[in-house]
Amino acid sequence: MIVQACLNGGHPASYHPAVPTTINALVEDGRGALCAGASELHLHVRGDGGNESLAPDDVDATIRALREALPGTLIGISTGAWIEKDDDRVLDYSGRWSVPPDYASVNLSEKNAPAIIERLHRRGIGIEAGLAHKQDAERLVTLGLDRLSLRILVEVSEQDIDLAHAVTDEILAVLRSAPFPRPILLHGAHASAWPLLRRAVESGFSTRVGLEDVKVLPDGSVAQSNTELVAAAVRIVHESGLHRRSAFA
Repeated sequence: MIVQACLNGGHPASYHPAVPTTINALVEDGRGALCAGASELHLHVRGDGGNESLAPDDVDATIRALREALPGTLIGISTGAWIEKDDDRVLDYSGRWSVPPDYASVNLSEKNAPAIIERLHRRGIGIEAGLAHKQDAERLVTLGLDRLSLRILVEVSEQDIDLAHAVTDEILAVLRSAPFPRPILLHGAHASAWPLLRRAVESGFSTRVGLEDVKVLPDGSVAQSNTELVAAAVRIVHESGLHRRSAFA
């Protein structure tokens, strides 16, 4: 299993003083997260003014800077439809990245997900297939897109913890019948972030943590940085030992 660091999401600087919204900040934050034990980085590329962007110039500059500063690190980005608000533009941009990420997350709830997955796959860019609900998992399997995926990103946003676990159960039940089993990365957000991280660790899944998903530590105190959040997650992994249940527990 791995702990992925999700550095910023779509949050503005006002969300937390340590949210990285510039290339230099992403490089320094990424370095800190890796030193704390993260295996790889997930981020939302920012353009002028710190706004999210998938424009080739912004993606190329960001990935180039990270690769030069953090050689050998796997780097993934989001392709969320809200970033460009234009499906055709996302397809166009993703075909023109000259310094592409190692992988990109694609939300199966979005209309254009199949086309984006096909485009990324043809370019040799790994795909994190993002599933937030049972219907997303059913769409993935029905369309055979699990075959093209690097991993399955089970990302549950429900804030009621019991409901978050129930939704996770529904998604995993669909994935059990998938003809092309793929590694799973499970995570929650805000109130469900730490409970689902613990579930991921106990189940042998990969997981992620960072200011995109949560800004408090397991004890409820506000984290000072992504580095502190990653360190807390790595401690949970180490405390779990090697006795883990089946990947579909």
